[in-house]
Amino acid sequence: MAERTSYAPGTFSWVDLQTSDQDAAQSFYSELLGWDYEDIPIGDGSTYSMAKVQGKSVAAIGGLQDPSMPPHWNCYVTVESADAAAERAGELGATVLAPPFDVFDAGRMSAFADPQGAVLSVWQAKDSIGAELVNVPGALSWNELVSPDLAASAEFYRGLFGWQIDEVPESDGGYWSITNGGRQNGGMVPMLEGGHPAWNLYFAVDDVDAALARAQELGAAIVVGPMDIPNSGRFVVLRDPQNAVFSLFSGWLDD
Repeated sequence: MAERTSYAPGTFSWVDLQTSDQDAAQSFYSELLGWDYEDIPIGDGSTYSMAKVQGKSVAAIGGLQDPSMPPHWNCYVTVESADAAAERAGELGATVLAPPFDVFDAGRMSAFADPQGAVLSVWQAKDSIGAELVNVPGALSWNELVSPDLAASAEFYRGLFGWQIDEVPESDGGYWSITNGGRQNGGMVPMLEGGHPAWNLYFAVDDVDAALARAQELGAAIVVGPMDIPNSGRFVVLRDPQNAVFSLFSGWLDD
């Protein structure tokens, strides 16, 4: 079981969904991924619903903080200092969207749009490390940047997190790998025409095709795939019924 009790700085550690219909979204992901929920009051009658697999926190769902924004998933990277990370991101050309702030006693965070426009959050853990379980069905398994300029994105994130980012030789420029502290930590792909810069996330499932069929029954739509990844597995990119993009993956998973 891929349980986590801490994350090294520079590691993806959490994801949460901001959605226009929290109850419907919770029902969709519960039916698709087997999630249970612990609802945490956050004021003004709102809740932050912690998704659980095997009793461990794997993600969360909340209402849209800005009703003018579309539903979307947020990806978080653990850092030693949210303040220092936000400052460094600004120096490297990012736009800080949410200056560092405390999330009760759970931790401290900030969010920025990188120079190509992809939004990412950083997390300085206090009482909460982020996901307590990863790389098992129903849990986060991968994070991937869609960028219009992979070389520029690589330069930015190397400077921000110290990531090792390399083009995969056999991909003909179509895939770049991200390594943090010697561990695989995600990837980067070129943005397709009509797309937009974004960080995408993958949840593990036992069988992508079976999960896809169930997702479609529940109202999801296909964005990309399903497709095989040579020597790795199979994936599909979807839009949930509220139009938030996410991905499913089955295949090789790290421990």
